[in-house]
Amino acid sequence: MSLNVPAALLEKAEHGEVEEAEFVETVRTSLPYAYRTVAQLSGELQDSPAEFADNTTAPTDEERGQLLRAMASDAIRGSLERHFGVRIAFQNCHRVAVFRPGAERTEAYARFTSARAQLLNQVPGLRSC
Repeated sequence: MSLNVPAALLEKAEHGEVEEAEFVETVRTSLPYAYRTVAQLSGELQDSPAEFADNTTAPTDEERGQLLRAMASDAIRGSLERHFGVRIAFQNCHRVAVFRPGAERTEAYARFTSARAQLLNQVPGLRSC
């Protein structure tokens, strides 16, 4: 299970839609490393003229699992993007990048999400993820 959903929120979901803020809070408390990583990168991007901010530090196995769960879920990833006002890109179990909204049309985004970039990011210590 990737999220620890409070009983009240689960009951609310069973009866209809939930507020995105409630969902994001569940993500924050259930996947703290993934949430912190996106939050930190979003802050770095906001304070920089750079086209993107990314994490190149290999996480622990537990942290890697959180990133995988967050990035593999359209609902989680989309909610984090809306919450932080960024576009998330992801490579190889650990390398998360945040871009400004609309960056999908930029050369920097195309380079980061290319097959070439994915191949160049394959290092021996990360192949087991």
